[in-house]
Amino acid sequence: MDAVRVALLREVLAGTEWPGATRRFAGALRGSVVPHGGGLLLVGTAGYEPWHLAAHLVDEAAWSGTPELRPTLVRHKVRPDDPAHLSVGLGRIEAARRGETLLVVAPDDPGGGLLERVHDARRAGATVLALESGDRELNRLAHEALTVPEEPELDLDTVQHLVSAAAGENSLPAPAPRGRRTFRDRLSRLADQLTEPPPARW
Repeated sequence: MDAVRVALLREVLAGTEWPGATRRFAGALRGSVVPHGGGLLLVGTAGYEPWHLAAHLVDEAAWSGTPELRPTLVRHKVRPDDPAHLSVGLGRIEAARRGETLLVVAPDDPGGGLLERVHDARRAGATVLALESGDRELNRLAHEALTVPEEPELDLDTVQHLVSAAAGENSLPAPAPRGRRTFRDRLSRLADQLTEPPPARW
């Protein structure tokens, strides 16, 4: 999803909590990985792998000049013939330590095994972020969580688009931006200004 489509999506959602909520969550994500030079682990549930979010974060990392956003996709099932970048299993979560960030995307039940690993990663000092659909245990384990209830006008995939786009925006609080995304940033800021509601008159 390019900057223009994200801007249009934000316009549609103007007046709701979602533009602000996704930006805050993206700010927490970027604020966690950038100071530590990366270390972003991305994991889904046994029934859902966040392929699209992984791809969008890779794109945002390149476009924004923020390589720290590039995630390692952690998978529940790894086959012997999978390429190296798709061969990282759940044991990687068990090895997570301070300075690393674990982003859990859970549109369904994360399961006890994953929650135990997330708990262990948090105890070892990793920062835990969660995009979830109402799982209380995962929400409790996360340092920062964004709950996406099932709604007809918004789903978790759409929220992932907004989060990844916002994470790559150099206007978020972060170290001085590097790279060549100034046009995208200006376009996004302009779209936000155009869709901002007028000030209230008393």
